[in-house]
Amino acid sequence: MKIAFIIDPISQLDPGHDTTVALMEAAQAKEHEVWVCELDQLSVVDSAPWGMLHQVETEPWYTLSPGVLKPVGEMNAVFMRKDPPVNIPYLYGTYILDLLNPQKTLVVNSPKGLRLANEKMYALQFPSLIPATIVSQDKTIIRQFVQEKGAGVIKPLGGKGGEGILYLSPTDDNFNSLIEISTHQGREPVMVQEYLPAAKEGDKRIIMLNGKPIGAVNRIPTGDFRGNMAVGGSVAATELTEKDSYICATVCPKLRADGLYFVGLDVIGGYLTEVNVTSPTGVREIDRLSHTNLGKQTMEWLEEKLFFYE
Repeated sequence: MKIAFIIDPISQLDPGHDTTVALMEAAQAKEHEVWVCELDQLSVVDSAPWGMLHQVETEPWYTLSPGVLKPVGEMNAVFMRKDPPVNIPYLYGTYILDLLNPQKTLVVNSPKGLRLANEKMYALQFPSLIPATIVSQDKTIIRQFVQEKGAGVIKPLGGKGGEGILYLSPTDDNFNSLIEISTHQGREPVMVQEYLPAAKEGDKRIIMLNGKPIGAVNRIPTGDFRGNMAVGGSVAATELTEKDSYICATVCPKLRADGLYFVGLDVIGGYLTEVNVTSPTGVREIDRLSHTNLGKQTMEWLEEKLFFYE
């Protein structure tokens, strides 16, 4: 089987942390060919996607073959693992991948699904699962919400890894400035959620494969109210609670319908806060703490799904 990964420059990947590397290693362990391509190396030729593809060996990390311009449709599967932001070039990349024949090449996650699922706003489709939330660029509306809730958390709609997430207190002398900076002077909406005190105990990342949870890790704030690993949060093994399982079961049909096969749910205190679909991470930490091999599970699922394509 041939599998391509659309990624950021491979030299920027951390083999001890990045889920993309875990997936590539798992594919090679099962003797599949692994190829990589950057987003700006995709083209359309004769109405079909082409890419400057490099075959990669991950052991030892890493060896690349010279690039070859070839049809992406020669791949059995493509993992779209480019990190946010989901900007105009990213969206154009999904349009290119739309041109693949879905009966011959599976894209994980679906290009259409990636466009549908802003990682912050997608959760709004499940109002019973999320904390009190607004999306606005209006300073008055945001202040009223935070005053009613006592405290809030402001999130840029296109951020990743905790970037730009701020704790909001209505008594903060910098309140107006924080809103102005976050909304780019009222020109761009942001998400504001009620602050959940349970965040001090951790932000749970649940990895979903084809709508089912396959592992979880708890990310605990360390010297910061954010638990994201990218900003220094520590990690601990964890189990799914009954409420976590209910959240997973509730979002499952929608994820499947939108072709969102490999997803990371963020849960704080029994509330769904984000649905990560672009390049969800956490697999390395889950494997290390829980003695699992989620990359292998993912490849076994892929093999089974592609078998039915044939």
